[in-house]
Order: sequence, then C-alpha cells, then structure tokens
Amino acid sequence: MIETSFKRQLIVAAWLCALPMQAVAAEPAKPQFAAEQVEFFEREVKPILKANCVACHGAEKKVQGGLHLTSREGVLKGSENGPVVLLDKPEESPLLAAIRYESFEMPPKGKLPQAQIDTLARWIAMGLPWAEGENGNLAHRGPPVVDDAARNFWSFRPVVRPAIPPVKDQAWVKTPIDAYILARLEQKKLRPAPPADKATLLRRAYYSVIGLPPTPEKVQAFLTDTSPDAYEKVVEELLASRHYGEHWGRHWLDLVRYAESNSFERDNPKPFVWRYRDYVIRSLNADKPYDEFIREQLAGDELDEVTADSLIATGYYRLGLWDDEPADPLLAYYDGLDDIVGTTGQTFLGLTVNCCRCHDHKIDPLPQRDYYKFLAFFHGIRHYGDRSDQSVAEASLRPLGSLQDDDKHVRLLGEWTKEVEQIEQQQREIEATIADKLPGGERDDFKSPGSRVRLMKKHIGTLMTQEAFDAYVRLKFERARLERDRPQAAAQALVVKEHETPRETFILLRGNPLSHGDRVEPGFPAVLSAAGRPDPQIAPLAGKRDSSGHESSGRRRVLADWIASPANPLTSRVMANRVFQYHFGRGIVRTSSNFGYMGTPPTHPELLDWLASELVEPQANDVLVPTASVGRERASGGRQPTEPAWSLKHLHRLILLSSAFQMSGQIDPAAAKIDPENDLLSHFDLRRLTAEELRDSILAACGNLHLGKQDGPSIYPVIPKEVLAGQSMPGHNWGRSSSEEAASRSIFVHIKRSLAVPILAAFDAPDPDAPCPVRFATTQPTQALSLVNSEFANSQAKLLAEAAHKHAGEQAADQVRYVLWRVMQREPTPAEISRGVEFIETSRTTDKIEDSEALRRFCLIALNLNEFVYLE
Repeated sequence: MIETSFKRQLIVAAWLCALPMQAVAAEPAKPQFAAEQVEFFEREVKPILKANCVACHGAEKKVQGGLHLTSREGVLKGSENGPVVLLDKPEESPLLAAIRYESFEMPPKGKLPQAQIDTLARWIAMGLPWAEGENGNLAHRGPPVVDDAARNFWSFRPVVRPAIPPVKDQAWVKTPIDAYILARLEQKKLRPAPPADKATLLRRAYYSVIGLPPTPEKVQAFLTDTSPDAYEKVVEELLASRHYGEHWGRHWLDLVRYAESNSFERDNPKPFVWRYRDYVIRSLNADKPYDEFIREQLAGDELDEVTADSLIATGYYRLGLWDDEPADPLLAYYDGLDDIVGTTGQTFLGLTVNCCRCHDHKIDPLPQRDYYKFLAFFHGIRHYGDRSDQSVAEASLRPLGSLQDDDKHVRLLGEWTKEVEQIEQQQREIEATIADKLPGGERDDFKSPGSRVRLMKKHIGTLMTQEAFDAYVRLKFERARLERDRPQAAAQALVVKEHETPRETFILLRGNPLSHGDRVEPGFPAVLSAAGRPDPQIAPLAGKRDSSGHESSGRRRVLADWIASPANPLTSRVMANRVFQYHFGRGIVRTSSNFGYMGTPPTHPELLDWLASELVEPQANDVLVPTASVGRERASGGRQPTEPAWSLKHLHRLILLSSAFQMSGQIDPAAAKIDPENDLLSHFDLRRLTAEELRDSILAACGNLHLGKQDGPSIYPVIPKEVLAGQSMPGHNWGRSSSEEAASRSIFVHIKRSLAVPILAAFDAPDPDAPCPVRFATTQPTQALSLVNSEFANSQAKLLAEAAHKHAGEQAADQVRYVLWRVMQREPTPAEISRGVEFIETSRTTDKIEDSEALRRFCLIALNLNEFVYLE
C-alpha cells in the first residue's frame, strides 16, 4: 500500500517534467484586464483552483513538480521542465491536456466536470486574468477573508428586483419568466421549442403538481375542452388538490432527511414522527406562507402563538440519526448537533456550514468561528434520548392539547415517575442481598433483568428468604403494571425540548468536544452580516416553557426570524430555485443546496432574483397572463393581490402558466451545438419518474392505488422475505398493513433507514441519512429486474390484466387499447395496438399459455415502456 502510494506521488510530482519545452509568448509585464475578466477569475476560476489544485501546487516552499498555481506569475513560470500555459496557442497548453486526461491525469483524485474544464480553457484563452492583491492570493492561510468583496458574491448580495428584459417575440411571453428565458435565447440567436401537444402537457402538469398520472377520463375531457382557459383550469384544479401537498411534501422531506427510524444496530422507530410528515402536507396544501413554515419548524415552541401544528413542526430537529448505544456519548451529542447545523444551513440557506466543524471552510468565506456561533443557537436543545425508550419519551415527546391538559399530564407523569423510582429502589435493595453471593457464572447471568427471578427462586432458603422473594415478585408485577398505565396524553408528538439553561459554546479544536478553544455566543455568518455588526442579544422568552417546565432560551426564535426575514439574501433565492428545479428537472442554480463559491452559478441570475423578489413581495402588475383577446393584459396570474406574501402556489402558477413550461422536448440542432446541457432552456428536458412517482403510477395504471389514506401512521408494503433476511433481526419493526392500505401513495410508506422498499430503492429513492437536494437518476440492472421479475410488478400486472378483461371484453385489440391508454395516458396508435395483439397471440401459441397469462405478460411489458417510465 505504501509502495503504491509512493509511486502515485512520483507520477503526480513528475507529470510536468515530461512536458515539452516551449517559450511563452511575450506580453506586457503588468497586463491590464477588463473588470468582467477579473470577476470571471474570482467567480469561476479561483474556486476551482483552490478546491482542486493548490493542495499540491500551493505551498510556499515545496510544491509538486515545481509548479505554483497560487499566482499568475507562478502559472506563467511553469513547472521544473517548462511552461504549462501557452498564451499564443492556448488550446495547446499542457495544462489543458492534463485536466482533460489526454496525457497526465490531473487532478489525480478524479477528472474535473466538463463545465469546470471549459471554464479553465476559457480562462487561458483570455490570457490568464487574475485579481490584484489579497483577492488574487490563492496561497492564503488562516481564517477565510470575510470582507466587502466576499459579501459582494452574487448569492450574498441583497435581492433586488430586476427589470423585465425586452424581447422581440412578445407573443411568446405569458409570464415574466418567459421574458428572461427568451432574452437569453435571442442573444444567442436561438428559438424556443414549439409548444407541447395537449396530451403531453397535461401529463407533465399532473406529475409536476401532484405526482400522479391523469386518468383517461381527465385526458379526454382536456382534449375536448377548446376554451382558451382550459389549461389554466387544470392548473387551478391541481393546485387545489390535496395530492399537491402529498407530492410537494415529498420534495421537502428529501431536504430535511425525513425517516421514521433511528438507524444504527436496532434502528427502532421514532414515535409519532409521522405527525411531522402530515404537518408538511397540510402546510403546503394550505399554502402556508414560507416564512411561517420556516419559523414553525425552527422555533414553533417559541412563537407568540404556540399551536399543535407549530409544536409538531419542531419534530424537524428529531428526524436525524440517533445512536442509542454510542461508544462516545459526548461525541454522539455533537454529531447530532452537526446534523442539525448542516441540514439547516443547506436546506434553508444553501450553505455548507457543516464543512467548517473541524477547521475553517476550505472554499467559502466561513471561518470555523461562524460554525460554532451558528451551533450555539441549538446548544440548548436536549439530545433525542439517552438510551431507553423512556428517555426518548422524556426528552422528545410532548402531549398535544390545552395548557391545562399539558399541566395535568406533567403532574401525573411526575407522580408516576416518582412511584416507579421507589419500586426500582426497593428492587435494587433486594437484589443487593444476593448478587454478590451467587456462584461463578450465575453472577454474570444475574446482570440480565430477565434472569433474576429464576436465579432468586433457585436459591430460596440458602441465599434469600421466601418472604424476600415474594416481595421482589410483587414489586416486579407492580412495575409492569405501572409501565402499562404510564400517563398518556390524548395525543403526542415528537418535538424539540431544551435544557434548563443552554450550554456554553466553545470552538472545538479539530472538532474534538474535549478540546475547547474560544467561547462564542449565538451569531450569524459574518459574510451575511454587515461589517462590524454585533451578534444578536438574546433573552429567555418569558412564559414560554416546554413540557419539562424549562423556560425557552429564545435562541431558535432569533435564528428563525433572521432566516425568514425578507432581508436575508439566501432564503428566498434558495426556495425560489427549488420550486423552479422541481418543475423543470434542474434549478437555475444546479447545486441547489450550495450557493457558495463552489456551487454552479445561476444560468439566469436575473430570473432567479425576480422569482425570489416575487416570492417575498408579489407585485401583481408585473405578471402577464393570456387572455381571450389577441393581446396581453397585466393581471395577477390567478393570484389574488390580497393573498399573503411568501406564497409557493403563486410561484407554481407563474411557472405552470409560462410558455417555457409548456414547450415540447424537441431539440434544435443549433441549440444543442452551442448549449448541449440546455442551460438556456431552449426545450423542456426529458426526465425519468422518481421512485415514488413510478410506484404510485404502477398502482394507478393497474387500478389499485388507494387514495383514501390521507394521514396517520405509516403503511408497510409487502417486502420479500429474502430482503427481510438481510436485517440482523429479519422483519423486526416492519409491520403488516392490509392489502388496501399497502397500496397507498408512497409518501405514506414507513421509511426505515436499514430497510428500504425494493422498488423505491432500485429507482433512487433518497438516502435519509443526509439532506437530498437533487435525486439521482441512475441506470442499473436492478431497475429492469424490478420492473420485470419482482413480485410487486407481476402482481400489479395481473390486476391490470383482470381490469382489461373486465372493462374491454374478450377481444385482444380492445384489451391492448385499454392497457395502453391506462399506461400512456393517450390514444394508442393502430401500429401500437397491432404490436400488442401480435405479442399476445405469439405468447399463446408459442409458449402454450392461457389467454389470461398472455394478457398479463403484455401488461407487464406495458409497465416497462419508456413512455410510461419517462416524462417529456
């Protein structure tokens, strides 16, 4: 291993030594670069070099191959064997050959993304523009520089509503979104794709809003509706559907790493955690203002008006992993806080704050001090539990009811706890009379509570009396009775609770909880605060007490108000970008949880800021909507001006009613040549259905989707015994639902961290151990196997075949037409019907199978069609 590592280091160090000696083109000693070129270096190039190059080529003394990439002079000087950049022939620069993996492979840890390679090639072609002074010093060591230049980074600047750009093709503009997109296309002399056909558009809108396919009846009704507002009526119907909250709730659950079990060896369930899922669905369906949605989750117990919903919302803090038997309890406690810091920073702010737990952030202007100031807001939170279920109940469960009910429950619980402690003390006293007297191995066995009665009974008359044994048994029965009769509130929820006083917060050197640095107080990241602005002064909230009777510190309320403030430059940008992402398949900023230096810059920065502005403060007179007349009129886009700010449904309408959303997927060769990744949005991107959409669509197409389930405890679909066998305790904590309940929407499926439903896992359901801002869309053999060989797919295909026989009759052509209608949500062509009939006939004659089995096989094939699995 050492020899291999040494050889790799030699290769890395020597890559430039083999480069040909070439002269650098003569140029002025101090070239002058345009401001936009310097900005390009700082915004695009510098983060790439710092993240991938300066670790080996940035030391002041010894660097790999003698190449210094920390200054322009160092790059031009080249390596020990000659230049790496040829300004007169930039495309022939050895540096480009290396990062393209055409010769040596740089960086050795893995090839850069093509977009970053293109950025460096463009930089070299510009002549290596570089920033002056400290901004151009890549070799900087010490805390990141947080100055006015850092605060001027695009995502840290205040959001300012930009002017809607003028365009030539006014007829294409239905909402301002179109103007921003069309302006970029016209700059490149490109045209947007033509509109999608009505059936395609309807299917797209259904999946985009509610995550379900339209029924054949809904398709027929839309196709025959020739009114000018036919599509707008569909949009309003979908946004009013409760299924909207179910679908978009799943997006939010991805971001907050929602799961219903704790992970680690036992992976026990989180009690009542499903109430948080239901809260998210209810909030989205009610179009709860997003700023209120933030405040409830971060500080629902500290608001002016505390409600059952605001308490349930704080279950946000209890969604992470919990080790009920940690080797290092203190480290586990800080791991839990780090999970909260990371999730909060990424989900609400698009910042990887958690990257500076052990050291200053390597890329972004976030010193380690900022991490611990941010953590201090959460340092009053009680850990999820200590070890037992009882400890979880005490630390994380709270009754839902009136304050009088709360007080009564606290009183009864205190009396119950006192009685339990008295019984346990009496048990310990009796146990102490025999424990040290037991012989050999029995002494070890006695440590197990389940063995004590047996061992005591064995030694009656020798080591203990009959009276003592009888007393112990009575105490044991009384303890069991008390456990059964534990005071219960009418309803309970998994919530956040605080210690009596918050802990002191110190910078932990290298992240070690035993190695304290400076003491810090709660505060916001410096890059998002005005220079010299003091940290917030926080006083406990008078009258706000949790179910343990502790006064709330008020810290989380201050943080929630700051994040939810219209003045916060990140909150509205991040959420507007997420809404855009879930409609178009990718965000204006593709790295939707990283708005820092290494995140991808926005493809349409003005559009992002306009959407962020419109989310915070809608201005109805900016919104263009189609009318029955030939022209356009200023209107609210279906939104009443009296509706609250921070309305997500308002953004949905703007996007859904735009021409951009209604484009077809037709690709213009000219656009593909200059914009292969479709950053300019010249057409609508094809995407595969998500894991949940696919499972729900299979159930819907087969007529088996149970839509009666709206809330409550989660459901347990059947999991094959072979999958269950992979658990340390096969089938442990995986319940059994009725066949009807098991066919409910995937949002209601129990999420157990150590046991995934196979069809969901195969199609890239998120790993709930961490926030998931963007779903993977992998292509792997298990996906085909799941849709062809799994019990789930085959049982649903059988149901679809039975439905086809029932509703379409005996004729194979009618059955095929019925099946394809259910699967594709459109009228199948004669050729498609003919192929289906031919398959059924061939299966019957060649494989000698019954008509019903041949039809079932065809239904299984239909569920595997690309047109079913993918969305245009």
